[in-house]
Amino acid sequence: MLQGSIVALVTPMAPNGDVDWAALESLIEWHVAEGTHGIVPMGTTGESPTLDTGEHLAVIKRTIEVVAGRVPVVAGTGSNATREAIHQTQEAQEAGADACLLVTPYYNKPTQAGLIAHYEAIAAETDVPLVLYNVPSRTACDMQAETVATLSELGQIIGIKEACGDANRVGEIRSRVKDDFIILSGEDAQTLDMLKLGATGTITVTANVLPRLMAQFCDAFLSGDQKAAAKIDADLQPIHEILFCEPSPTATKWALCEMGKIDSGIRLPLVPLTESNHEEVRNRLRAIGALA
Repeated sequence: MLQGSIVALVTPMAPNGDVDWAALESLIEWHVAEGTHGIVPMGTTGESPTLDTGEHLAVIKRTIEVVAGRVPVVAGTGSNATREAIHQTQEAQEAGADACLLVTPYYNKPTQAGLIAHYEAIAAETDVPLVLYNVPSRTACDMQAETVATLSELGQIIGIKEACGDANRVGEIRSRVKDDFIILSGEDAQTLDMLKLGATGTITVTANVLPRLMAQFCDAFLSGDQKAAAKIDADLQPIHEILFCEPSPTATKWALCEMGKIDSGIRLPLVPLTESNHEEVRNRLRAIGALA
């Protein structure tokens, strides 16, 4: 169900920080037209920590409505409070999400046993397919391969977005889980290596600005044309790098504003891209054809 280029969608905002619903709908239509294989609303890239629960669920529901079954929608419903994660996952399930993406609890720093109990509790209260999300650089919590394997035994947990920073973790997980367990890259710059080790796609930031090229990259690899995939990956690497010159999604939202896709809004504590980075982001987008 989940493979290829799955965009970690930004949440468009007006300059005052209000969600821009018209721009959200336009972005979704653009992604479907450009060949994006799936959409994740309300991941970290969607600024989920700064939207209140009502806004969070409204973005998920609107995304599901606009997508209308054309590609999978994987709703970001994770929280560092297990009860809140259960609530949001239940709501996303009711709205018709194809799956839910659940980041490891951030700041709490649970043990591996705590992680298992957290995800077991969510699975016990919901029926929607669940995708784990490991990103220790943001959460101060690293879910180990053995823990992933334990959780994969729950049939409802169908995969993981892996962003620990070490592509070899994919191989460690793959060796411990069944063949149908889905592994998705969470590090754009490492996606090619992860695909070679057994991932079947990526939940990607870069697809926000280059949806067609990211889809072509994944399609090439998954169809067996590693040479073409490597060529596209080499072209994409400067974009992967520059979009993280400041905390994500700062540069991505600025780039999309330059491209005329969204307005300039971003929520505190994030602030707009530092002016000294404007020209470099602009130059790299021009070099790859995203800007005239």
